[in-house]
Amino acid sequence: RFHGEGYQEGLAEGSQAGLAEGRRHGALQGASIGSEIGCYLGFALTWHCLLQKCTDEKNSKKLRALHSLIGMIQKFPYADPTYDKLQEDLEKIRGKFKQVCSMLNIQSDFRTGTERSSLTF
Repeated sequence: RFHGEGYQEGLAEGSQAGLAEGRRHGALQGASIGSEIGCYLGFALTWHCLLQKCTDEKNSKKLRALHSLIGMIQKFPYADPTYDKLQEDLEKIRGKFKQVCSMLNIQSDFRTGTERSSLTF
């Protein structure tokens, strides 16, 4: 009888603790991804504004890549945490960001965690 009661109490307590921990972890991961995507969008919009005035062929390629990155970010499903291709789309955005940085001859480093999120040039 004591074994059964202890099991039921432990199960209930563990379920509550797991739910709270899961929510906390999800909120942190969501904030991290949001910060990263926001940084990419700000970067892309800034460079788009800077390059918009130049009309040579090199800059038109850069602008097309920036348009593509901005479009990918705008289509990203922020409101749907159950979206099954979230990680796949996030990796595509990261890849496009790296491509744009390469085209602009910029070395990027996006950091998250205990340090402030930032791009370094």
